[in-house]
Amino acid sequence: MSGVPASAAGASPETKAPPETEVLMDEPVEPLGARPAAKGGKIAAAAVNQASLWNVANLLTMFRLVLVPGFVMLMLAHGGYDPAWRSFAWAAFAVAMFTDLFDGHLARTYNLVTDFGKIADPIADKAIMGAALVCLSWLDELPWWVTAVILGRELGVTVIRFLVIRYGVIPASRGGKLKTLAQGIAVGMYILALTGWLATLRWWVMAVAVALTVVTGLDYVRQAIVLRRQGMAERKAALRGSKA
Repeated sequence: MSGVPASAAGASPETKAPPETEVLMDEPVEPLGARPAAKGGKIAAAAVNQASLWNVANLLTMFRLVLVPGFVMLMLAHGGYDPAWRSFAWAAFAVAMFTDLFDGHLARTYNLVTDFGKIADPIADKAIMGAALVCLSWLDELPWWVTAVILGRELGVTVIRFLVIRYGVIPASRGGKLKTLAQGIAVGMYILALTGWLATLRWWVMAVAVALTVVTGLDYVRQAIVLRRQGMAERKAALRGSKA
């Protein structure tokens, strides 16, 4: 009744709350067992991240990479001119092209994009296309300059992409997608042992593919130059603003 706090009045230590129940006002209150649960959550998250590497999209990409040496063996079997083995090689090439479209769709639709997929997917695409072009030129069925133009364009675009990545990403254009489709159809027709008017038709399809390869490559260079200039201008403006 005197208004003096119990602690000041000489209350015994036994009357104080146990240290386990004392809570500082500037620290959040954690429910019982919260820390073990948090550790368990981190372990579970790490397991999910590790398992995400083996998603369907990445497995299809790995399958395409494994398919490349098999395709080369089929393409060059029995001297490389056997129609039956060339048909098997075409089937392998068609499967690779189809899975290229399918795994990208799966990755974007179901959020299965991983760092491995970003690197391995374009490598698998260029590996199967490059293997087909080199085999066809090796068999004297496709001029080496065609192979050089297509592979040189793909390599050049890859290098440019890494050079301007600090300024931004150049989105895929309709021309680029059409180029990929034309290349796939043209190379597929060359893999098959076609004769007559179909052999003539495949020459024109390849001509269209080469033209699209060159045009889209030049357009990519133009976009890269514009993106770099914009990025440098924005960086200079930011530096001026910080100095002011």
